[in-house]
Amino acid sequence: MNLNTTNWKEFVLGRLFVIKKGKRLTSAEQEDGGNNYIGAIDSNNGIANHIAQAPIHKGNTISLSYNGSVGEAFYQKDPYWATDDVNVLYSKYEGFNEQIGLFIATVLRQEKYKFSYGRKWTLNNMNITIIKLPAQRNDDGTIYLDTSKKYSDDGYVPDWEWMDKYIKSIHHIPLTTKNSNNTISELNTNEWKYFLLKNICSITMGNKMDYSAMSFDDPHINFVGRSADNNGVAGKVDLVTDDKGDIVKPYKAGCITVALGGSLGSAYLQVKDFYTSQNVSVLEFAEDVSNSAKLFITTCIMNESRYKYFPFGRELNTHIRTDFGFALPIQRNAVGDPIIDESHKYSPQGYVPDWMWMESYIKELPYGDKV
Repeated sequence: MNLNTTNWKEFVLGRLFVIKKGKRLTSAEQEDGGNNYIGAIDSNNGIANHIAQAPIHKGNTISLSYNGSVGEAFYQKDPYWATDDVNVLYSKYEGFNEQIGLFIATVLRQEKYKFSYGRKWTLNNMNITIIKLPAQRNDDGTIYLDTSKKYSDDGYVPDWEWMDKYIKSIHHIPLTTKNSNNTISELNTNEWKYFLLKNICSITMGNKMDYSAMSFDDPHINFVGRSADNNGVAGKVDLVTDDKGDIVKPYKAGCITVALGGSLGSAYLQVKDFYTSQNVSVLEFAEDVSNSAKLFITTCIMNESRYKYFPFGRELNTHIRTDFGFALPIQRNAVGDPIIDESHKYSPQGYVPDWMWMESYIKELPYGDKV
């Protein structure tokens, strides 16, 4: 099925859904149990915990965070408790189902760049948010108009059936792997050594572009934002030219991007050339550092960022090029002693990251043979 958005129509979110607020429940108040607790997070379908408290929202709804990881939308199949940083969308369409929910949740995530800590996606803002969706058409291809104007003042009706069929039409080939947990090397971090990020790669602060100001006439360059979705890629854009008409060269594939805001600390290996938004740093490594080793580094960055850095307090962007670092495996000789680099390129002690070990470890993981 062709995903041609040029003919989609605008709908106001509050006309499609009844939007209800979540309710605060502190960590101390949460009791262990089997009910989903949805937080303002960008992973695990929004499930931050499992609690004993009874659900306050029905399943077959969409959770949409307006604080924390702003704009993270997830279809929720089962009843749940949503935190007060999350609003819940109850569809006004009686035939609403998982496929339609997944479709609209994906559309909603594309709106997140419009909102931030300065312009929160509050309940009022959500109710007046405009999204584009496919609209129902007559047999001759003309737009179907509903005289009751239930979903829009123009009489447009979302093509619920098309959205349902589109999600069902998406084919995938299940991944297989020859690796198993028994093949993984021991991850003994006790013998790792500390490295500053600035000493193992070059760090620049990205292009600082605005995705909403990009042109899309011939989009083929990835645009990386501060999201944790889709490897950080917000979409594809045209090549950018400067005031003199010269092309602004994209960053090359093989770099790592790190979100300094939004989904703070989200680090991804970029496999295609790209531009970046504001608050995205770009890491470039020596040619002998493999992509597998870079994937190892992205995990280290995300683990280090998760609990130590946060907005309006300990900002990552003030540390990433100075004192941000973490422990890594180091190169050792045949008897296990550290190999010391007399130039002290990577650390004051002369330790050298063991790039080969990192590469091997990633390739040993289940599905690592697909990297």
